Amino acid sequence: MSRHEASPTTVQPASNHRPNACCFCWCCCCSCSWNEDRERAWRASRETKLETIPNCEACTKPTPEEVRGWAQPFDKLMKSPAGRNVFREFLRTEYSEENMLFWLACEELKNECNKHTIDEKARMIYEDYISILSPKEVSLDSRVREVINRKMQEPSSHTFDAAQLQI
Repeated sequence: MSRHEASPTTVQPASNHRPNACCFCWCCCCSCSWNEDRERAWRASRETKLETIPNCEACTKPTPEEVRGWAQPFDKLMKSPAGRNVFREFLRTEYSEENMLFWLACEELKNECNKHTIDEKARMIYEDYISILSPKEVSLDSRVREVINRKMQEPSSHTFDAAQLQI
């Protein structure tokens, strides 16, 4: 008779019951390597391992007042190099850095005056972020995609304004 089978005259103590026994372990021990590996993997998936992300723009460390000011208008945050760095770091941790890169590319496009350069940059932004085949596609609703597709016939520095607002 194994140690887990109880004879009619013997009552097994409750402390011998193994609630963590896995279905692969014939001995029902809680030190089963399969069970330990599963638990270790579960714990590792719950831990947040943030890498140190280098700043992308040269800036001074933001003051506490400046950081508090970012809570109000989003444009204020995005106009500050330190704010963009902090927000970009947040987006990286959320796997959404392409949203920030898209926003920055749109801002750069708005500063262009040369028609040829505007056309070129608009097509690059479209291919990189809007096209369904793009490697860094941003999430936009169908209405905004339609507007952009129409505007791409003759791109301007404001072709992506609706998309930028949605991001």
